[in-house]
Amino acid sequence: MCGTSSEQTILWNRKAGEKEQEIQCRIRKGIPFLSFPLLEESGLVKHGFSTRLGGVSEGVCASMNLGFHRGEARQKVMENYRRMAEALEMPMERMVLSQQTHTTNVRVVTEADAGNGIIRPLPYSDVDGLITNVRGLPLVTFYADCVPLYFVDPVNRAIGLSHSGWRGTKDRMGRHTLERMREAFGSRPEEVLACVGPSICRSCYEVSLDVAEEFRRAFGELADERLLDEKPDGKFQLDLWEANRLILLDSGILPEHLAVTDICTCCNPEFLFSHRASGGRRGNLAAFLCLE
Repeated sequence: MCGTSSEQTILWNRKAGEKEQEIQCRIRKGIPFLSFPLLEESGLVKHGFSTRLGGVSEGVCASMNLGFHRGEARQKVMENYRRMAEALEMPMERMVLSQQTHTTNVRVVTEADAGNGIIRPLPYSDVDGLITNVRGLPLVTFYADCVPLYFVDPVNRAIGLSHSGWRGTKDRMGRHTLERMREAFGSRPEEVLACVGPSICRSCYEVSLDVAEEFRRAFGELADERLLDEKPDGKFQLDLWEANRLILLDSGILPEHLAVTDICTCCNPEFLFSHRASGGRRGNLAAFLCLE
């Protein structure tokens, strides 16, 4: 549930009520967004995950579309960014955007990247993860069912934000991000806070046999034990939340430093964009993360 200044409420369709404290809805400047208490309590970052509410987009992108390639006027998307930046208390002109193609490529973001994708065209491609230790440099990645991964290293004061769809999850995008943070900033997984953000749940995510086989090769016996449910028609239900949880724990994240969402994009199409629920007619959600 998320209260607004007018006492309006958002009644989320949640997958596990006992996990309600892992991710919560906030309202600031009239804009709703989702956030993790685990990251808030660190005192080191500003962060959030957008909803589809509070923006100026119209039609299938209504109303908080944050994707510049969804077929609507750039000025509308820029106004949505302005509103999100104000709500999250981040400098819009310094935001750094990803360019996602379902890779495990992670870019080290420096001061020279400030504004990439917002005030100037992106000078890079095939980037699904962003990491930085520069304060006041917001990282931004995009979603409409895939999994957002947040990382905060409170010891070395570094952050990471990565996009992990089924391909990225199969290829262990979370581990790749942690390894890049170790190489660039000396981050140690046991000291890092990690969060798995709103994305499609197991019940909603049906995949074909070829995808199931990819996960069997990647996860071995754990695929059938923990990640896949076979259906009578030969299709499978795939659990990306559990897969990413296993990846992060196996990579050295401590259980007490890990928060996993219980909010599904596909179960909440009135509040979140979902590629599957909309048949591809939708806008983009975005994850934001910035060192104070």
